[in-house]
This record gives sequence, structure tokens and C-alpha cells, in this order.
Amino acid sequence: MSNLDLLAESMRGCDGVFHVAALAAISGDPAEFEKANIQGTQNIITACRREKIGRLVFTSSPSVVFSGEDQNGINESTPYPDSYLADYPRTKAIAEKLVLDNCDASLFTIAIRPHLVWGPGDRHLYPRIIDRAKNGKLKLVRRPGMKIDACYIENAVSAHVLAMTQIAHNVDCRGKAYFISNDEPIAPDDLINQFLECANLQRITPSISPLLAKIAGYLIEKVYCLPFFTSEPPVTRFVVHQQATSHWFDLDNAKRDLGWLPQVSTKEGMKKFRESLESEEERVTSS
Repeated sequence: MSNLDLLAESMRGCDGVFHVAALAAISGDPAEFEKANIQGTQNIITACRREKIGRLVFTSSPSVVFSGEDQNGINESTPYPDSYLADYPRTKAIAEKLVLDNCDASLFTIAIRPHLVWGPGDRHLYPRIIDRAKNGKLKLVRRPGMKIDACYIENAVSAHVLAMTQIAHNVDCRGKAYFISNDEPIAPDDLINQFLECANLQRITPSISPLLAKIAGYLIEKVYCLPFFTSEPPVTRFVVHQQATSHWFDLDNAKRDLGWLPQVSTKEGMKKFRESLESEEERVTSS
């Protein structure tokens, strides 16, 4: 995304663009996040205008409005926080604002905020959880009443497709952001244990207090800022605060403006996910 001319050339002749690329690491050089997420997005916008492309759908994240506190049934009126716990949500928020502020008569824009996307083909959330579980490093925060609402991949995809269609003729959704999830808030450990069952691993029980987790996240993040640490920290303040708070959303705006509804339940999604993992394992074994 850093090469504007190459971007414009690759987009030539398109009616609309899905901008789904991002640097989504939990830590790293702030300049790299800004280059990928902010400048990259600006280049996409510039290329759209250069090639007279009329529609742009931006894949955002609920973390753009995460302040470190519970998000219980929040909607899109929730403001951006004054500060962020990590460079990923900070730069994604700036990118989202760029996209929405550039909505005009020649370029219709919209932002989709899917939460914790998972399912077949996942190379981010599921592998990280399973790797930590296999190494005995997966710990869950113990806080009764917490709920999260993740998003199965097909539900995220359908929201993007509808967004591209709707901004062509529905003025109500242009220049706006929309939360997308499964509309099934559940306990975080319930979701994670379902992932573990897909990998035929033992269930785990939440055991870490929120306060201890936040202290650990702060200290580990500070230590890994030292120059002789080159690997990614095992946990950060942002990750810990995400694990110690609720995240579920009011999806009424997406349902009304986009005509979107989640088509695949968490139960059905887990069944499909397990089948895809088994098929992948069979292919690897037979090759």
C-alpha cells in the first residue's frame, strides 16, 4: 500500500474497493503502524480518486473506540477515546476517520467494524490461542459476568458485501461506521474453550484476577521496550484490558441501514470450523 502508482494501476477499472489490509500486531514500531494503517489508507483513498472509483468499503475494528473500559451493548455513537493503549487501535481510528471524512459525491465510503473474526482460514486469532494453550501459556482473566461477541467469518463477509451494495444507493449509510458480530454475547472462556475443543485440547478455567493481569501487562510491555528484546511480548496492556472487559455491541444500525443479519450462529460456525480443520489436517497427512 506504500506504492501509490502500483495501487492505482491495480485498482484501475474497478467500481468499488474493499480495503481490508492492515498491520494488526499487538506491538511494534509506531512508525510502521502509521505507514501501513494511516498512510496506506490515504494512498487507497487517493488511488480511488485518481481512478474515479466511486465506492470504498473499509475494514475497521471495534477497538477504535476502546478506552479500556467495558463495552456493554454500545452503538456507533460511542466516541473515539482521547488516548489508546496500543498503536494498532490508534492508527486504525485515524484511518477510519480518514475514510469517513472523505465521503462525498464522487466517493461513497463506509467502515465495517467486525469483532474478533474467526472461522475457516483464520491465521490470526485461533492459531495464537492454540499455540499458547499447547505451550501451557494460555491464561484467562477471572471476572464473572464478562461477555464478548465475536464474529464468524461468513457474517463479516456478508456485511462487507452488503455495505458495498448499499452505499451505491442508500444515502443513510454513507460516511458511517457499523459494528458487526454474531449477535450472541457469551463468556470469553466459553468461546475460547470451544476453540480448544476444535483442536482436541483440554478446557481451561479462568484463574487470573483483572488487577494482576493489568499489572503484568504493564510490566511486560515496559520490559519488552528495552533494546535487547526483539521478539513480540507475550502480553501487552491493550491485550490484557481487552481480556478483562466486556465487548458486545448494539447491531441495530447495521440491521436497519445495511439490511444485514448474522447468517451463521456460533454453534454452526464452530461445526464448520472443526470440519475445515479436520479437512486441512487430512490434506497435510496425505501429502
